[in-house]
Amino acid sequence: MQIECLKMTANKPTLYTILSPALLNLYDTHHSVVVIIDVLRATSTIATALYNGAETVMPVDSLEKCIALGKSTGGITAGEREGRVIEGLQHGNSPLEYHREFIKNKTLVLTTTNGTKLLHMALESGAENIVTGAFSNLSAVVGHLISRQQNVILACGAWKDRINIEDTLFAGAVVDRVKGHFQIDCDASSIAHSVYTEAGPDLFSYVKTKHASHYIRLSSYGLEEDIRYCLTPDTANVLPVYSNGKLSVG
Repeated sequence: MQIECLKMTANKPTLYTILSPALLNLYDTHHSVVVIIDVLRATSTIATALYNGAETVMPVDSLEKCIALGKSTGGITAGEREGRVIEGLQHGNSPLEYHREFIKNKTLVLTTTNGTKLLHMALESGAENIVTGAFSNLSAVVGHLISRQQNVILACGAWKDRINIEDTLFAGAVVDRVKGHFQIDCDASSIAHSVYTEAGPDLFSYVKTKHASHYIRLSSYGLEEDIRYCLTPDTANVLPVYSNGKLSVG
């Protein structure tokens, strides 16, 4: 049964946080703005590519679709599984790959372990209003949610359905900035906000000190620069909006 209290209250819309994709089916995505969150690294990469002039990003949930769409659109195929570049694709999931000189006016076809999969799960659940969020575009996401005044679901990509720290931190950052505009009766939102408050301004040191699983995984591949970038607010402050199979700047 879906949670009924996602309906608009008399004065304010509601905001819920989902810390794992395994919980998505409990929520009414059809009547909400769904924010797809995969800080390390899909939604950071999406924001960065669009900020640097990509025409569109096409998020897909399988390697086969990624390759096929790359061929049919002439787009750049990119993605990862287990944090590593997938054999058969042209590029990986590092936002630092997608500088303006490389990505401007191009289409990026992207598939990842968690983020693009969750986006397609949201579509299958009936979501009609989907944006993507990361620290890279925190202010754009916050501004959009406040201006829309519609129910919100902050959907964390996590790691194979297991809760992770970095996506929880981002949800907490959003809650911290919008809490006066929404009715928030949600333990997951309270947990996320508490974690974000505990972390303080140095998010990189926090995930490192806490031995966050994704920090350990990516740093073992030599990707600490990616992690620092992905935990820095507003480096690519645009709003990726999903429509007809594509993400573009809203």
